[in-house]
Amino acid sequence: MAHLFISTGEVSGDLQGALLVKALYRLAAERGIPLEISALGGDRMAAAGAKLLFNTGGIGSVGLLEALPLIKPTIALQLKARRYLRQHPPDLVVLIDYIGGNVAMGRFIRKHFSIPMVYYIAPQEWVWSHSLKATRQIVALSDRLLAIFPEEATYYRRHGANVVWVGHPLLDRIAAAPSREVARQSLGIAADELAIALLPLSRKQEIKSLLPLILGAATNIAKAYPEARFWLPLSLRQYRPAIEAVLKEYPIRVTLAEDSLQVLAAADLAIAKSGTVNLETALLNVPQVVIYRVHPLSLWLYRRFLKFDLKFVSPPNLLVNRDIVPELLQERATVANITAAALALLDHPEKRLAMQAGYAKMRAAMGTPGVVDRAATEILDLLVNRKRAGSATLHE
Repeated sequence: MAHLFISTGEVSGDLQGALLVKALYRLAAERGIPLEISALGGDRMAAAGAKLLFNTGGIGSVGLLEALPLIKPTIALQLKARRYLRQHPPDLVVLIDYIGGNVAMGRFIRKHFSIPMVYYIAPQEWVWSHSLKATRQIVALSDRLLAIFPEEATYYRRHGANVVWVGHPLLDRIAAAPSREVARQSLGIAADELAIALLPLSRKQEIKSLLPLILGAATNIAKAYPEARFWLPLSLRQYRPAIEAVLKEYPIRVTLAEDSLQVLAAADLAIAKSGTVNLETALLNVPQVVIYRVHPLSLWLYRRFLKFDLKFVSPPNLLVNRDIVPELLQERATVANITAAALALLDHPEKRLAMQAGYAKMRAAMGTPGVVDRAATEILDLLVNRKRAGSATLHE
């Protein structure tokens, strides 16, 4: 039995990890490879068949101050995972994004095991790196780096990594999305009704920092478009009580939903936090407004000490290096600005068409479907070669 260990964190890592776990089990079975996958991840990876050591779905953060409360639980989780791996040595390790936890985990693996390590969806040093320290660490940890963005592949290859560009896995996820007609029928939305998706959070901090902004804008939109209906997909079920408490403060009806793809497939407009969900929205051809905020002190620290000054933060804009979608960040992320940007898209069909033309260029830069199978094949090939070379060695 081959033992593969996957390490990731946050909701997006859990989503990508789940897609990979399914592909690994399916392709391993086709090749007659008995496979066991253990993981640090979330509920989706567990549902896909991974043996979840500890749930990391709710410990993600953005911002220096925002990360402080999570340091202690993250360290405790890592120590427990390391004890497990000492007792159950893996044959291969896959790291998915999550630079804070995965660099530390990768160092432990390098020190104690002589096994291949794959970085899949590497941290976006190619976008916001202020020094080469983290880049060198990632390259040193990666026997194979499976890149999802063309610029990511170019950047890491230039710095010495063994890179394979596989494309973006959301191409595969979107293939499973329902059609607009089916999604609207399932949600009870008439063909002529205006449906707006609200996507404010995947991290606990965003309930406070982003949810009120988006709900304030939705309240204003409802005044201009009284027939509008609003849906808010839950990234984690554990956030429902906190979200419901905030919703009570606003005079609009917002329906909570479990399936974000269904909501997006049915939507005429999305107001979303910056992140993976922007790509999902774009791939479904839905116009969107993107926002984000961190604590002002976190931003000051980033700018003062890390020279943090990005042209774009949203993945659709990053992919083509142009402003396909409006980004309202920090001081510009206000209820008034979000409302204005959303109404501009609702009121002007030509703005929606221009955004959707940008989406087509973005989609062309994401590769071709079959991404997850390509990634899983690379991993299984390394695993087979490792098993042929002998079992893992634990260095005492």
